[in-house]
Amino acid sequence: QVQLVESGGGSVQAGGSLRLSCACPVYTYSTRNMGWFRQAPGKEREGVASIDSGGKTRYVDSVKGRFTISKDNDKNALYLQMNSLKPDDTAMYYCAADPWIPWPPAAFRYRGQGTQVTVSS
Repeated sequence: QVQLVESGGGSVQAGGSLRLSCACPVYTYSTRNMGWFRQAPGKEREGVASIDSGGKTRYVDSVKGRFTISKDNDKNALYLQMNSLKPDDTAMYYCAADPWIPWPPAAFRYRGQGTQVTVSS
């Protein structure tokens, strides 16, 4: 079982920034692919970004140029830097990991409990 713990969510005005963090006990084959997905009330889960074991990153079109996913292997941590936030970015954000597939993060095998991001206009 892989435990993922998110932090860094909060409330921010449109145009602001937030940095989400995901703590992962240890990197194993189970966490070769890591990513973030989100879910807003009444909407389906949406993959936001992912990073594979080779460092290749993938983003949903709506966040390209605004969000950056990164991983710190020394700290066993995954990050999502979110800039130029919009009200449409409001959602619960989940950290996720999977040993085999690099996308979509919403389908990854392991996921955390989520952290809320609220963007006001």
